[in-house]
Amino acid sequence: MKILEWSTRNLAVRDRFPYWYDTMSQAHLHAWLATDDPARFHASARVFDLGTVQLSMMSHHTLRVNRPAKLIRRSDPEVFQLHLLLGGAGGLRQAGREVTVRAGQFLTIDSSRPYQGWRGPDGDPAEALLVQFPRDALGLRSDVVGRLAAAPFPVRPGITGVLAGHLKHLADNAESLTPHSARAVATVTLDLIAAAYADQLGAGDSLTPEARRQALLSLIHDFVRQRLGDPDLTPETIAAAHQISVRHLYKLFQEQGLTVAAWIRRSRLEQCHRDLADPRQRSLPIQSIAARWGFTDAATFSRAFRAAYGMSPRDHRNLAAAGHAPN
Repeated sequence: MKILEWSTRNLAVRDRFPYWYDTMSQAHLHAWLATDDPARFHASARVFDLGTVQLSMMSHHTLRVNRPAKLIRRSDPEVFQLHLLLGGAGGLRQAGREVTVRAGQFLTIDSSRPYQGWRGPDGDPAEALLVQFPRDALGLRSDVVGRLAAAPFPVRPGITGVLAGHLKHLADNAESLTPHSARAVATVTLDLIAAAYADQLGAGDSLTPEARRQALLSLIHDFVRQRLGDPDLTPETIAAAHQISVRHLYKLFQEQGLTVAAWIRRSRLEQCHRDLADPRQRSLPIQSIAARWGFTDAATFSRAFRAAYGMSPRDHRNLAAAGHAPN
């Protein structure tokens, strides 16, 4: 997978903003950029090319951006950009709307419409995740999606929370993706964005069957992860929480090649494996860690751990303490 990385850290003061201007105009939409204080300007970006989807992690001091109609006539890739602001604040004027966006909110920009915006403020850099994708990639009508241009919406429990978590995890782990897995992740990302947009627009019926299935499965995964420590977590409680039948739940997991119980057990074991290698938790009894993640019987936990990792929980902890635990 192609990964591009830029930083102004080692550049002379006079070169920082011009360098950023040139690189961002090539990596993203061509727009006019300005900063109020070039002498204090610093920025960095990592751009992950997933094929259909481009994901960027960006950090920069205050910027003002202008993409007028004449730039659009000169070059328009016909894409949407979905921004997730992680720190700082910003503003956008597009499609007859003028809005302010803050950390913890999503914001959509349409490349085919003129816009002006800013992001800052002065002081700590603004941080954001940016997903760029073709206008027709979601399986939703472009004019319907366009209703969300300059219409921020918050990250909250449900599909927007799942989408935010997915993007953050992807930004942290994209380097490990193979080209094949990058394409698969791009498809999942588009399905989640489509579901989040449909949720905001009250247009759930317009989702493709695959996008609807992926959104439901992601919501179920998130629900289970939040409740791994509950020993009474069952397929029945999971199905009821998502208003589906247990049979439908089993079918969703069969398509992944796992049973519901196997996925829950694997997820619990992964958490135990991580915590047992954590030096900050070395004083905790092994069974306390196991119980935290839903294993109430020590013998059952030990057998499951050995089957998954080829060693006992105690041996794994000791190897981690010695500095050479296997992954």
